[in-house]
Amino acid sequence: MKPLTPAQRQFLKGLAHARHPVVMIGSQGLTAAVLKEVEQALNAHELIKIKAASDEADTRRAWLAEICAATGAAPVQQIGKVLVIYRPAAKPVIALPR
Repeated sequence: MKPLTPAQRQFLKGLAHARHPVVMIGSQGLTAAVLKEVEQALNAHELIKIKAASDEADTRRAWLAEICAATGAAPVQQIGKVLVIYRPAAKPVIALPR
């Protein structure tokens, strides 16, 4: 996926604000099962929040990069233990600004 423009990222942050995390990364870390859940959630919602259990900021950043690489999603933001990612569906529901 192409990188998001600052305007698109800001738009998606606004949409994500009211959403709740749909995937949790637990004490086992980023496993194949978690990646499968992320994939299913992206197919269903396009824009998702992921809650990470790690207290290490570097670990959470690495997980965000790995999730985006594995799923083809774009990172929107990371605030504390919450990661937000976006991947348009085959028929996008969310219309991004240009």
